Amino acid sequence: MDKTKKKQKPQELARGLNNRHVQLIAIGGAIGTGLFLGAGKAIQLAGPSILLTYAITGMVIMLMMRALGELMLSNLNYHSFLDFVADYLGVRMAFVTGWTYWFCWISLAMADLTATGMYICYWFPNLPQWLPEVIALCILLGLNLVAVSLYGELEFWLALIKVVAIIALIAVGIFMIIVGFKTDAGRVSVSNLWRHGGFFPNGALGFIMSFQMATFAFTGVEVVGLVGGETSNPKKVIPKAINSIPLRVVLFYIGSLFAIMCIYPWTSVSANESPFVSVFADVGIVAAASIVNFVVLSAAVSACNSAIYSTSRMVRSLAQEGNAPHSFKKLTSHKVPGNALIFSTLVIFITVIMNYFIPSKVFTIASSLATICFVFVWVIIVITHWRYRQLNPQKAAASNFKMPFYPYSSYFVVLFFTMVIVILAFSKTTRDALLFAPVWFLGLLALFQFNKKRQLK
Repeated sequence: MDKTKKKQKPQELARGLNNRHVQLIAIGGAIGTGLFLGAGKAIQLAGPSILLTYAITGMVIMLMMRALGELMLSNLNYHSFLDFVADYLGVRMAFVTGWTYWFCWISLAMADLTATGMYICYWFPNLPQWLPEVIALCILLGLNLVAVSLYGELEFWLALIKVVAIIALIAVGIFMIIVGFKTDAGRVSVSNLWRHGGFFPNGALGFIMSFQMATFAFTGVEVVGLVGGETSNPKKVIPKAINSIPLRVVLFYIGSLFAIMCIYPWTSVSANESPFVSVFADVGIVAAASIVNFVVLSAAVSACNSAIYSTSRMVRSLAQEGNAPHSFKKLTSHKVPGNALIFSTLVIFITVIMNYFIPSKVFTIASSLATICFVFVWVIIVITHWRYRQLNPQKAAASNFKMPFYPYSSYFVVLFFTMVIVILAFSKTTRDALLFAPVWFLGLLALFQFNKKRQLK
């Protein structure tokens, strides 16, 4: 009997996502609950100039995503952008970036799980808010444990619900403009964009401050850089998903906000109520509030679903680098990281406890922290790409999917995100989260040093 041991091949994640999954995941990542619920607040802050805010922010996000796409296609053996960070910026930065990205999605999941409970209680007011949160979390964990294709399938349908709702709003807006529909606020007209104080009614300050909200709206869009590693044809799927971002920005954000501000003068849009409800109610849809509540619920569940997926893959990548427990590397028989999935879900479950003690503060705290951490990760992606270009000029020259206008686009993206961080310091709500950021990063650096010494023993 041959007793020689065969060297085991490293376990590989299943490539169970197809093109339609990745395309809708990319769309879902760019459409958050902020568009449905936060549109009124964004309009009140900047007026019609919010259209320009989203156009500029969308362009910056597009450039960052092109940098990420070029990295992902430069080495298809990598399953996460964290692998590139380790190669080009070192294991210390990979450790900090990986755990920060994990915390990004944990924060988003906490915010959206809280929202999920609130939306379900809209229909069942006597139901304890924590109960639907627990049920939703268990269902999402179960689906993610079975197969990555189920994650993709669920995300496909949840994203489709959001897309249909936005297209319906835009179609209703166009119909109202053509027929000269009248609402309580006056006649529907494109001239509403400039007749009430001009395009910049709140001046430069209102316009600049609105970039914070626009940036938060795009958190999660980089998840394409993770799912791309589990698609069967990344060379075709990743470029197609990333290149469609400008169209999604124009159609979903700018298109929907354009329609809303043509229907109502920006001065008539409430900051505390979803304009989507008002629009559908005005055309005679009695169940408008319930319909929008269902759409927003799907957006919240979609975000939780993506969070469970993203955090588990990030923890597995960290474990492969020796920066997380070894057990998190293991895959189940379905080729999904089961231990990492359970770990991240248990951390997200803390939301249920937090909602019991400080229910009114959980969403604001979590979303503010998420914005800061996502901006950090996006900057690291661009810097990693810049380093890749420096060290691999010939390989970069041969690439068919390059970041446009490099290196000037890299400088522009980093400068833009620096501006967003400065803007966060002007608001008390986000300033508290900003002050926590140095503590988080210093803590991670200390933990890295401790982990390094432990490994050397």
